[in-house]
Formats: sequence, structure tokens, C-alpha cells
Amino acid sequence: MGINFRQETFRDDFSFKNSPEQIRRFPFPFHEDGYMYSVNIEPHVPGPKNTVFEHLFDVDEHYISEMQDRAMVLAEDPLRCQSLPHMTLAGWDTLELLMTEKAKSYPDLFSLTRDGDQWHWINRPLGIEDRFTFGDTSTLPYGPLEYITRQSQGDFAVLDQRDGNLWMDAGMVTTQADWSLDFDIGMNFFEWHAPVPLAHELGVFTRALKFLMAMQQGQPARRFNWTMTINPRLDTSPENYHKWGTDRMTVTPENVGHKVHLRVEVQMFFRLPRSNALLFPIRCYLLKMEELVTSPKWARRFHRVLRDLPDELAEYKGLVRYRPTTVEWLSKYDDGQPTSPGFGPD
Repeated sequence: MGINFRQETFRDDFSFKNSPEQIRRFPFPFHEDGYMYSVNIEPHVPGPKNTVFEHLFDVDEHYISEMQDRAMVLAEDPLRCQSLPHMTLAGWDTLELLMTEKAKSYPDLFSLTRDGDQWHWINRPLGIEDRFTFGDTSTLPYGPLEYITRQSQGDFAVLDQRDGNLWMDAGMVTTQADWSLDFDIGMNFFEWHAPVPLAHELGVFTRALKFLMAMQQGQPARRFNWTMTINPRLDTSPENYHKWGTDRMTVTPENVGHKVHLRVEVQMFFRLPRSNALLFPIRCYLLKMEELVTSPKWARRFHRVLRDLPDELAEYKGLVRYRPTTVEWLSKYDDGQPTSPGFGPD
């Protein structure tokens, strides 16, 4: 297999870290030295080799460990995966999209053989091999959405389009930044985005909804979102706030580099063919501050972004307690020089 999969944890001893190669391919989300909410949607097309955009769905060195963590979350709380009855067809759409793209992009890791509705799926990293009848839920160990998203990095919301809006009616959500599928299930686009400050006043969500509802099959799109996390936790859900909320009070000048992580979501949008639902994959990437500052450009830029972030956004993202300490630590890596255009490291 071409990827050297890491054995690591996102809880307890937090042994997660990125290899130097993984640091360089990290999807740094800031193209300039400041940040404000925007729609920032672009076509989701395959990109340069050795980047997270090389394929439509990225599989990286954290794959096996992330799937093990997902299984633990689901064992503790099965409601992290839900699908309302009318969304089963969208689940099959999702399964087809993920299987076909993974088998095409990573033929050494995954294979899919189809003979009419008789399908044969092999996932070599996880040791899974199943033959099933496409469209017949009884031939899989889980429903189609849960089956394939137990084998796919990132969260997945499946949005039904009706009544001039998008409705979150299915999903697999175990790596979220402080929101709850169980709370949001059945809500429309404006309802689940209601807590976000400033963006409503700027008209961001009205424009985003108009764009998303007009999306066509075969023309996927993507955007960045970001926040910060103390310790490399994937599961920072409201349901488990008692486990991670106090982490924010543990940051000191001595441990910033190891404890504080930039958490970036690559959010993608796919129109599904049979159900006409919108698939919303949300892929989470984590980067320790001590890893981030190995890129001088990223160190300068993130210091300036975090220092100048509007207070309302810092409050919403939960950064208030440790932002001053992190900004002070990052300032050591900002020599005041201009940063080059674009997202990538110098």
C-alpha cells in the first residue's frame, strides 16, 4: 500500500501527530493576513499531486486511526449516525459515490466490482470484504450511509431539498466542531446556522443557500472552514463537552506548541443522482502549533489572523480563553515580513 498509515489516538494519551509530508499537504485556509466569513465556494476538482485535493476524497496517513476512533464514538453513542426514513435512497447514492471514487483514486487500497446490482467491495486497510445487492439494505451489516461512512474520513451530512430550502435529514457526524447531528436533524439551512455571528448580517448564508440549491450533478464544490482545538480531539461534540470543555483552561505558554491545534474543515458539496439530495462531506484536518510554525509563512500569517480576529468570531469559535497566550507564543515566529500570496507554504 502506498500510504504509511499511522497508529495513533485522538483521546486519552493523544499520540496523534503529522509526518513532515502530511504537514506540507495540510489545507491551510488563509490566503491573506486576515479573516472574515465569506461564502468562499470554488469548484471541487482534482488538484495538484501530493495535496489533499489530488482526489475528490482524500485518504491519508490517519485513515485507519480515524476509523477506529469513529467506531468507538458510535459504540458509545449510536445517534451520531441517523437517517430519516425518506433518506435511504440518498444513502445508496452516497455509498455509490464514495465507493466508486475511492476505488478509482486508490486502486491499491479499495476495489469495487459491479455485475448489475450485485456488488463486491474490498477495503484492504480495514480488512473488509462484502458482497451485497445494491438497493437491498438487508444485504449489508448497516444501512448504506452508515456502512460506507464507517469507512470514510470526515463527517457527512445529507441534505434533502424541498420547500425552497435544504434540510439536514441524515448524517454521520463524529468529528464535529461543537455541533450536534441529534439536535440538528430535521432542521433547515438557516435553523442549523442560526448560532453563527456576523455571517447572517453579511448575507453569507442567503447567498450560500442560493448557490447550493442550484448545484448540478457532476459539478461538486468546496470551501474552507476553521476553528481551533485543544489536544488533537476529533470528537468535540456538545454531547461530550464534559470531556473536552475544560481543556481550554489548560493552555500555558509552555505547552501551546503541543496542545493548541488549528482545526480545518474542507467542506464539499455533491448533488446526488437518484435522490437529488445534496451530500455535504466535512473533512477535518488537525495541525499542532509546533507543526504549523515549521512553515515560516504560515507562522507569520496565522499569528496575524488570530491577533486581529473580530471578538465576536473568537467568542463563537471558543478561542477567548487561550487566544492571548497563543498569539503571544506565535509572535516569536512573526518577523514582520510580508507574506506571499496564496495558501501554500513557501
